[in-house]
Amino acid sequence: MNDFLSEIEYAGLISRIKRLSDEILYSTRDYYKTVGLDIEPNWHLVFYLLERNGSMTITDISQELRMSHPACVKIIKKMKKKGYVLTKTDDSDSRRQLLQLSDKSKAQLPFFRKHWDAGIKTTEDLIADSPHFVEELKQLELKIDQKSYKDRTLDNLELE
Repeated sequence: MNDFLSEIEYAGLISRIKRLSDEILYSTRDYYKTVGLDIEPNWHLVFYLLERNGSMTITDISQELRMSHPACVKIIKKMKKKGYVLTKTDDSDSRRQLLQLSDKSKAQLPFFRKHWDAGIKTTEDLIADSPHFVEELKQLELKIDQKSYKDRTLDNLELE
């Protein structure tokens, strides 16, 4: 099967990464639906953080996940609507709203974890032929942290 993005190599790389991310996201969502889980694929990150930390603000979560604040707000709203996250006012600062896992979440975590562990195994299987993939991805992320894609591209434009 022809794949234009593969054919154009580096010019299609970013789109291929996005395509792969979307495919995994949609497939995970379909998996959750198939096994009867009423959660979304990216919620596990919030579950992990709140389980580890007890309570956090949305700002704390967005910083920890390096995700935009509006994206975190959207995730948290959905999780609250399903009864997985509760909000309480910070005792030391009444302006701060702290998020924490509900009793429903805590009861479901062992069940969810079974499915998340299966997903981790699936990911390990998918990258088994690329033993350095995670480290190379980390290096790519560090390079982007040091200098954005935009700035690097502007520099390359000036070289011509």
